[in-house]
Amino acid sequence: MSELGRVLRQDARRTALLVAVPLLTVAGCLAAWPSLAPGVAYWENSSVALLNAARFVGPVAAALAAWAGVRERSLDFLRDLTTRSPATAALLDLLLLATAAVAVYAAVVAVVAVETLTRQDAGRPHPLGPLAGASAFVLHVVAGYLAGRVLPRAATPLLVLAATVPWALLRPPGGAWWSLLPPAAYDRVGLFDKLRTDVLADQALWALGLTAVLVLGYTARVDRRRALVPPLLAALLVTGVATVRLAEAGDRPLAPAPTGLACRQWPLVICVHPALRAALPQLTAAITPLAGRLTGTPAAFTRVEQRPADAPAGVAGGVAAIHLDETLDDGYAGRAASRILAEVTAVPCPSPRAAQYRSLVDAWLLGAVPPPIPDERTAVRFGAWTENLRRTWLRTHYAAYRDCDLGPGTFLPRAPAPRPPHGARPGSRGAREIGSGSLHRSEHGVRHRPETGLDTGPETGRGRPTPRRTTPAVPRRPVPPRDRAETPRPVVVTRWPHPPARPAPTASAAPDWADAGDEAQRRSTKYGATGRTDATSAANVLPQLQPSSSRTK
Repeated sequence: MSELGRVLRQDARRTALLVAVPLLTVAGCLAAWPSLAPGVAYWENSSVALLNAARFVGPVAAALAAWAGVRERSLDFLRDLTTRSPATAALLDLLLLATAAVAVYAAVVAVVAVETLTRQDAGRPHPLGPLAGASAFVLHVVAGYLAGRVLPRAATPLLVLAATVPWALLRPPGGAWWSLLPPAAYDRVGLFDKLRTDVLADQALWALGLTAVLVLGYTARVDRRRALVPPLLAALLVTGVATVRLAEAGDRPLAPAPTGLACRQWPLVICVHPALRAALPQLTAAITPLAGRLTGTPAAFTRVEQRPADAPAGVAGGVAAIHLDETLDDGYAGRAASRILAEVTAVPCPSPRAAQYRSLVDAWLLGAVPPPIPDERTAVRFGAWTENLRRTWLRTHYAAYRDCDLGPGTFLPRAPAPRPPHGARPGSRGAREIGSGSLHRSEHGVRHRPETGLDTGPETGRGRPTPRRTTPAVPRRPVPPRDRAETPRPVVVTRWPHPPARPAPTASAAPDWADAGDEAQRRSTKYGATGRTDATSAANVLPQLQPSSSRTK
């Protein structure tokens, strides 16, 4: 009964695995989280985060597996009583621990994948990344457990931890080729780069091959079977080939990734990496004023594109190439606009005074507060100009601004050209006469003084005539032709305010025969062609001159 109770106590200790799995899962998530760029979801960085999780949590898993191997070694005296192979118990334990390790890593992969999908992700997930990380994590568990089985001492877990921690932490990313050995040390991947799939495949083969070498070597040692030698040699060969291939990769674990840009077309075409779509509104607000103020200069641009960090930046052909912060820290849009302006004004200033004048223009171009300069008069004058006047000034003095050759004299605006008189064509003789201050002869021979607006009259050759004020010609109203139908105009009768009273005719009033004769003579003269006589005309006129009362009678 005592031996049975001992076996039960040993089996009950395996329940510690149920506590170790969630703890390792939490530790893996915490180790992977710093590798994820805030605000950016890039699947290549997610793969690096998974590799870093295996790199930092692997030593802890190896120490726990070594502790389990030391505890399981005490039950070998009972397992020796059976007819099974002595390595069977160790293989079953390894299968259980490897399954638990894969479950832990799968949980970490799920958390990282969900976190990437909840943001604007870019790129494509590749299965070789999680496979390389999982194989490295299982390798730590197998190596730690076999170390506990071979050396069943209480200090064995600490020795395993002391051996695996330097291997994981003391290899800097991007160093020698052995930094690519699992668990590989990777730095954050740029948005225009990707992990080399051949390197990931070699890392997975190296970890799986070394795991097979450890398991087959331990089994061959315990069972003393020669049949396990060929598989062991094959596993060693695979591990060696993977090591050579990783050594050939050297410090080039990344490759350029062809990526289509995400663009915003209005009011300015701005294109960035798809993972940085959220930066488009702030970039548009910060760069559009700069592009508008540089219009008409050699540095004008209508398109902004994000380029890789190793590509040159600058303005060429109307395209401004920028390098954008992948973390999208506060003020990234303003820094992008400042970098564009810095590429435009790459010529250093010869003196601090010239740099002060350039800083005054730089502040206006970037929409910032102008810095205080010793020449306050120039600063006040430049600050009082309108936006259109500043843009005109910049187009005129762009070469001096670019070469940092500014001075107080360059901030004096030119006087506007005199405007031609109303109705005069530019370049005509009348337009050239304005502003001369002397008498000029116009096209009609009339001399006038432009500054006074008074004509002096035609030249007579008898001295200076008396000036008289010119009166503008009144435009004549066009008269429509008579053959066209017109709308009859209303007749406006002009009435006196108080018309004189007409005297009423009296019955005794006699007609004025003299008037009648004159009227008849006038009508005969007018209507002489009709053949009327003077008598007839007088007869027709007399009734009209008689009073109304006499005609009625």
